[in-house]
Amino acid sequence: MSQPQSSHYDVIIIGAGASGLMCAATAGYQGLSVLVLDHAPKAAAKIRISGGGKCNFTNLDVSPKNYICQNPHFVKSALSRYSSQQFIELVERHGLEFEQRELGKLFCKERASDLIQILRTECDWAQVEFALNVNVAKITASESSQKRFALQVTDKESTSQLTCHNLVVATGALSFPKLKASDFGYRIAKQFSIPMIATRPGLVPLFFEGKWQQRFAELTGVAFDAEVSCNGFTFKEAVLMTHVGLSGPAILQVSNYWREGQPIQVNPFPDVDLAQVLLELKAGGKKFSTWLNHYWSKRQSKAWLEWFPCPEDLANTSDQELHEYAQKSQSWMLYPAGTGGYAKAEVTLGGVDTDYISSKTFEASTQKGLYFIGEVLDVTGQLGGFNFQWAWASGVACGMALQKN
Repeated sequence: MSQPQSSHYDVIIIGAGASGLMCAATAGYQGLSVLVLDHAPKAAAKIRISGGGKCNFTNLDVSPKNYICQNPHFVKSALSRYSSQQFIELVERHGLEFEQRELGKLFCKERASDLIQILRTECDWAQVEFALNVNVAKITASESSQKRFALQVTDKESTSQLTCHNLVVATGALSFPKLKASDFGYRIAKQFSIPMIATRPGLVPLFFEGKWQQRFAELTGVAFDAEVSCNGFTFKEAVLMTHVGLSGPAILQVSNYWREGQPIQVNPFPDVDLAQVLLELKAGGKKFSTWLNHYWSKRQSKAWLEWFPCPEDLANTSDQELHEYAQKSQSWMLYPAGTGGYAKAEVTLGGVDTDYISSKTFEASTQKGLYFIGEVLDVTGQLGGFNFQWAWASGVACGMALQKN
């Protein structure tokens, strides 16, 4: 990628991901000179692989309740000022074909790279410059009101000295280490005395040990709809059995709220009054196994009846026993041994403490001209396009707030 055309910019953005690109285009359209730096060889790598390569780029129904943040009010301002409908209008202007899936999720119809091209085009129109495959070796705050920050930037061949009036940290977080995810944004926060909220993997598969790991492994690839609950939060989506435990949308969602040592509760019959089903089968002289084979695949039904045996002769089973069986089946308690870690996580919980960041401008309270946006902050969305909408909204809000020298 081309090297910087200047040594000084109104804005330097560290991170060429979703929030960084959105902020860059917004600031460029305000007439500011903007340079985007990234240590990866290509921009927006996470967009490219997300959503199975089709990128769930937003959701039709976005609200603050879809986010986890130690300060739950922090997300309100940016989300209200840049809605999912506004981003939809942006991609529609570029002719992006997209499709709506369950629960208001919007995906690119063809490929995520189409969305990346839109963002790069917006940046080109806004005259944003890029320097990729470079490393920021050092950041120094200056006394100068114009050149508030000095950056030492290196690539394989040379070292450059850059200065800027505004420095935006859009470095993402720790998930997807294969995409060169790092803690660099957190180190910048520490340098400027901004506290951190402890991080952990989010939207991540759960793994098990012992008998349940073995049982799930035997059914690897089998999926079923369920209600999964933990710590007062319940999600009704698909669950996928894997060779190490459970994954799928419902599990990823609940992983944001699960802590080590706690149980999750699974109802694999979410739209059924199982007690009533059993009583009706009893009255009709029918078998539960027959009904279960229609509800699930025979493979899954067989496994379930091995895990939770149900009397074949329902006629000679008391109503009380049937109620107890239904209750146990619809409140299946499981104790995960852990998560798949950052390598399997879609997001990172925790991050830069938002009590030290303006919810309107995203400027740090400890350092004039320093901004943090996107996933580097202690803001995590639920599964369904909410994390990308946070990237768009925080990028626009910050981009609008940036000032020229």
